[in-house]
Amino acid sequence: MSEQAGPDATIPAPVTADPAGPPKRPGPPPPPTASPGKSVTARTPLQLAMARLRRDKVALAAGVLLILLILVAVCAPLIAKLVGHDPTTNYPDGIDASGLLPVPVTPGPGFLLGADQLGRDVFVRTLYGARISLLVGMVATAIALVVGTTVGLLAGFVGGKTDTVLSRIIDIFLSFPFLVTALTLVALNRDAFGQPRISPILLVMAVISLFTWTFFARLVRGQVLSLREREFVEAARSLGASNFRVMVVDLMPNLVAPLIVYATLQIPLNIVFEATLSYLGVGVRAPTASWGNMLFDAQASGYYQTQPGFLLGPGIALLLTVLAFNLLGDGLRDALDPRSSRTMAKD
Repeated sequence: MSEQAGPDATIPAPVTADPAGPPKRPGPPPPPTASPGKSVTARTPLQLAMARLRRDKVALAAGVLLILLILVAVCAPLIAKLVGHDPTTNYPDGIDASGLLPVPVTPGPGFLLGADQLGRDVFVRTLYGARISLLVGMVATAIALVVGTTVGLLAGFVGGKTDTVLSRIIDIFLSFPFLVTALTLVALNRDAFGQPRISPILLVMAVISLFTWTFFARLVRGQVLSLREREFVEAARSLGASNFRVMVVDLMPNLVAPLIVYATLQIPLNIVFEATLSYLGVGVRAPTASWGNMLFDAQASGYYQTQPGFLLGPGIALLLTVLAFNLLGDGLRDALDPRSSRTMAKD
């Protein structure tokens, strides 16, 4: 028998649902919608990298400076004709004989950076020195890039005994001292009459490439060791792609960005290597103009104390070139690697 509620019993109020409903968590933001008449297009990694590079004002300024330096180096013969001086002629008006001892003239209208101890125009020789330094730096880096990439790609992808042999070859080349080897090669390049058997510029390129390809090889080998086990490589192998195709088509595009950055940072080092060899007398020799042998002439003669342009001309040119390449390399690294801390901080 069911119980009946008494007259004094309270009847609970019916529970009604909240019309607003329970609180909801904020969902993801809606996808961007295109304004009327415009379409949304995806940007490629290259476009994203260029957008990040355009935001880096320092890298852009360094790139503009390098373009100007290259243009000046290319147009050096034309500028020399406009000035009226060539880089190897000894001009009598470049020497001031009014004092007790003849000294080079200081910077002025006739000689923009003054003259050296032989009366040669320092400004014109600095322009021609840029041709040598940029040529040696870029060509030596290109040779080292090709050789090092090939060796590193084979060592990292093939592995096994091939990797062991190539790695030991890299270690052997790294064990040679740079200056001692350069001095030895230069001594072997002289014939019985003291004349070079091959061009000193070609010898400097060969020596620099001999010592720098190993850095590219180690970089590429490390990258390939981490890439060869990725899913896209396994997929290419499962589809029957040959090893050569996998290395060229699948792996090389992933190596372009780090190689560009490293090559941009290696060029100024090679320019300094060339200047060092020329300064020591084992690279490009006078009368061919090079920033290294110009600095040596200024230091050896001592005239830089009375004629500061003799030393400041090639010195500042070398400083600006190396600094511009380094700043551009840093900018390219940040633009091509969006995971870098500097890029994330800027974004």
